[in-house]
Amino acid sequence: MAQLHVRELGEYIREQRNGAQISLRQLARLAGVSNPYLSQIERGLRKPSAEILQQIAKALRISAEALYVQAGILEAREGHTDVLGAVVRDPALSERQKQVLLEVYESFRKENDAKAETAAVEAATTAVQARKPTRRPRAAAKAATPSGAAAQRSASTTARTAKAAARRTKSTAARRAKSDGSGPTPTSAG
Repeated sequence: MAQLHVRELGEYIREQRNGAQISLRQLARLAGVSNPYLSQIERGLRKPSAEILQQIAKALRISAEALYVQAGILEAREGHTDVLGAVVRDPALSERQKQVLLEVYESFRKENDAKAETAAVEAATTAVQARKPTRRPRAAAKAATPSGAAAQRSASTTARTAKAAARRTKSTAARRAKSDGSGPTPTSAG
């Protein structure tokens, strides 16, 4: 793990705050911390938690990961901090443009990290499943698929129900026809 660099972190936060043209009091309010506490962080007297660093990063509109690297909480990734640093140091970009670029960059990185993690989990799951026997236990197999006799009972029950419904429909129709007088009329012998 990286060594915690409290003084360098405080200087970095002060530089970012000055670059964003935000007063100490404004940053403290935006980050949800007290003025004295933020001042102590900037002077390297206090070691902020990761949560406080995240709040400060959000208020400064910079990457929390950049602050974590500065604090020594995270190891710098090859090439990654170069991109973050280049965006932050670019004088041709406004603070809003820097924020948007950093957010887009971080979202791409998170998306790629999530895909890599998902692929690793799927690979591990596949490896575990390859080692398991393919047969299901008998109780699970019986519960999952009906036996031949059960399937026949189910089919014959369905057929009996359909036949009974058909008989009821015919008898109801015959009763109605008799009561209406619209039933079959006797033929007259002529």
